[in-house]
Amino acid sequence: MSRFKSEGQPEWERHVEAALSLFGHRNWIVVADAAYPAQARPGIRTLLADMDHFEVVEKVLGMILASRHVRPRIYLDRELAFVAEQDAPGVEVFRHQLGSLLKVRNISRVLHEQIIHKLDQSAQLFEILILKTNMTIPYTSVFFELDCGYWHPGAEERLREAMSVCEPSE
Repeated sequence: MSRFKSEGQPEWERHVEAALSLFGHRNWIVVADAAYPAQARPGIRTLLADMDHFEVVEKVLGMILASRHVRPRIYLDRELAFVAEQDAPGVEVFRHQLGSLLKVRNISRVLHEQIIHKLDQSAQLFEILILKTNMTIPYTSVFFELDCGYWHPGAEERLREAMSVCEPSE
């Protein structure tokens, strides 16, 4: 019997579950708007999750948080804060809903081209999964860079400091 729930579960969701079991720090999962391009780099896989953007973001975030081995670093396009309602009807409601959904998370806001560059660089060594939703408001993609869930930056800093002071005897 498969350990993945498959009955009634969308295909993209099964792919995320399978990817999360293999992914670790430095892998990415992106929940993208409908106009997000299919990137050509071999390490990037794009799937259609043709459903509500918030449902996909919430489901992916929940799956990452339920995982013991990874935790999310969340990136949003910096441009989103500057998109005017007159140019993209619904953007104000979107920003409010997204803020509520991600309320307790540390979020980095980075220019879209810089995030794309980070994905391109990461895909040289690590796999990236992109889920395209039916969202038609620009700059609404949510980027989850996976980090180690059981080893935190403070511990890594202490390790590196200890290593710089003296080398252990072999």
